[in-house]
Amino acid sequence: MKKVKVKVVGIMMMVNFFIYIVVEVSRSGGQDKSSSSKVHIPAKRFWKKPVPFDAYWNREQQTLDYIHNPILAVLNGSISSFLDSVSSTTTTANGSSLNGCDPDISVTTQVKDYNSLPERFKDFLLYMKCRTYPMVVNQPHKCKDHPFLLLAVKSLAPHFDRRQAIRESWGKAGKLGNMTVTTVFLLGNATAVDHFPNLSKMLEYESKMYGDILMWDYRDSFFNLTIKEVLFLQWVNEYCSKAQFVFKGDDDVFVNTYRILEYLKGLQHPKSKDLFIGDVITNAGPHRDKKLKYFIPESIFVGPYPPYAGGGGFLYSGSLALRLYNMSQQVSLYPIDDVYTGMCLKKLGLVPEKHKGFRTFDIEEKYRNNPCAYKGLMLVHSRTPQEMIKIWSWLNDPELNCQ
Repeated sequence: MKKVKVKVVGIMMMVNFFIYIVVEVSRSGGQDKSSSSKVHIPAKRFWKKPVPFDAYWNREQQTLDYIHNPILAVLNGSISSFLDSVSSTTTTANGSSLNGCDPDISVTTQVKDYNSLPERFKDFLLYMKCRTYPMVVNQPHKCKDHPFLLLAVKSLAPHFDRRQAIRESWGKAGKLGNMTVTTVFLLGNATAVDHFPNLSKMLEYESKMYGDILMWDYRDSFFNLTIKEVLFLQWVNEYCSKAQFVFKGDDDVFVNTYRILEYLKGLQHPKSKDLFIGDVITNAGPHRDKKLKYFIPESIFVGPYPPYAGGGGFLYSGSLALRLYNMSQQVSLYPIDDVYTGMCLKKLGLVPEKHKGFRTFDIEEKYRNNPCAYKGLMLVHSRTPQEMIKIWSWLNDPELNCQ
């Protein structure tokens, strides 16, 4: 009993001592004796409500950041007032307009120089919030064998010769070095608006013959390569989620599939989860020269680009493909697809890794006809269909000696 009393007394003494400290600190305002006893209250709030951007994409992204960040919404007060201040359009929880895939006419007044923009920008802006397009051709059982490597090739309907050359060379499906390789070609709708001939019957026959065409009903234009990226990631999520690795690239590149498989076999498992390699571009920003292919006006985007891998081709893990798709729902579509992928990676807290095996700006001309120059590379841009088949035959020559 005596021990209990001593214990209680000890606790009470500690409590009293703590109360004394608190009182003294509150009296002094937590300041040194030599300083003023006046308590200084900040004139402005620590958390500031961001000022809406003038550039349309930045403003749309600011809106999505608020929608997908409830903590910021609470700290800065009501979310609705901010959304009203940055955009007069009605926006759903996933950032799409309530009108589905109807053109968003409101952009004509929200982008200050809309009427003077080139037609490709007007078309992109009108459908920028649309992410849902019907799938015209699907291969739902393409990944039934859970491929080790999925090769996804961006192509256009008229590019049959490129697709066929890839099928006969680096995109050969099946077992390669005891690992399953699966190839798909990603297409949109080549419309008469863009002066394409009607090739629907040819594509129908090609799809039945090879079973490797994935096609969606959207306008297959340069700026719409971003929606092709998002739709492909959705397809992987639904139909190919067991693929261990994904290579995604253009139909005018040569890919040394053997070298890629060799590289992937040597990866340690923890590192492979976040794998994303390619020809990485850093410290870049939008081009302002109207004559350039990658021109972006200031009314659409301001700021630097995150590190990104050139769209000619890059390699990443299947696990990351699923996370990229989920994150893409929180990033506004941007008219340059490889920059957009970099934006999604940044949101995930990842940075693409530069690999010297990716040569999106080609190799020196004096080495281009040297078979051994391709032995240690993963990708070279660009190559014609005939060159793809020729280089592939070099790499498969049993008498090739590159020592």
